[in-house]
Amino acid sequence: MRLSREKINHISHLIINALLEDENIEIFKAKNDIRLEIVRVITEEVMLEEEIDNKVRGMLSSYKRKQLLEGSREWEILYQKTYEEEMNKKKR
Repeated sequence: MRLSREKINHISHLIINALLEDENIEIFKAKNDIRLEIVRVITEEVMLEEEIDNKVRGMLSSYKRKQLLEGSREWEILYQKTYEEEMNKKKR
C-alpha cells in the first residue's frame, strides 16, 4: 500500500503526540526535529517496500510457467516467499 506524503505526515503527528503524552518518555530534541526523523524513516521504509515489490513482481513475471497468474494461490505463495527473501537480503 502506497502512503501519500499527507498520510505519512499525519502518522508522524500521531506518533509524536503519543510520545509527548507518555509521561515515561522524556524528549530532549525539538518536537519538529523528531517528527521529521519519523517522516524520514517511514518514507525510506515505504520506498524499500516498493522497490522490493517491483523486483519480486518482475521476477515472478519472468517465470516461464504461463499458469502462474497474479492473484492465484500459487502466485501469492511465491510472492510472499520471494518478498520475504528479498526483504531479508536488504535488511542485513
